[in-house]
Amino acid sequence: MTQPSFVPIVEADQVRPAYQLRVPGAWTQSRPAELRGAEQPAGPGLGSPGPDQGFALRLARRFEERLELGPGESAEDAIAGCTAVAMRRCARFGRAPVVHDLAFGFTLWGFLGGAPSDLIAGRGPLFRSAAHHYQAQRSIADSVVDSALRLTPEAVAGRLDRWRELIALPAPGGH
Repeated sequence: MTQPSFVPIVEADQVRPAYQLRVPGAWTQSRPAELRGAEQPAGPGLGSPGPDQGFALRLARRFEERLELGPGESAEDAIAGCTAVAMRRCARFGRAPVVHDLAFGFTLWGFLGGAPSDLIAGRGPLFRSAAHHYQAQRSIADSVVDSALRLTPEAVAGRLDRWRELIALPAPGGH
C-alpha cells in the first residue's frame, strides 16, 4: 500500500530502485565436473543415482533390532553398508527404495542370520567404520555382483552358503 504524500518519512525508508542485473552470456559445459553426454557415468565408486534414495535410511531403521552382529561389528556400520547396497538395487530398477531392497542387503551380507563364518569374517574389514566413510559404503555396494541385484531376499537367503557367487570382495586394503 502506498504511503500518503503528507506523511514524512526518512530517506532510508524511501523506496529504492531495483538493481538491474546484467544479461548472462552464453552457457557452456566448461567446468571440470560437468556431466557430458546423455547418461550418468557408471563405474566403481560413482554411485547409483535413483529417486528418493534417502528414504532407504528410514526403512533401514526397521531392521535395527533384528541385526545379528559379529564381534567388533556395529549396527550403524551394518545399516550404512547395507543401505548403500539397497540404494544400488533400487536404482537398478529405476525406482525409489522399498523394504525388500533393505531386506536384500541385510540378507546378502548375513546380518539377518544364517551367515556362514567365512562371510562374517570377510565382511568385517569391509564394514568397519562404514557409517563414517563414503568410500567404504561404495566398496560394499560395488562388491555385489550385478546379476545378484535381481534376486529376491528369499533367493539370496537360499544361496547364502554360496555367497561368493553373489559378492566379489575387494582385495585387502582396497576401499
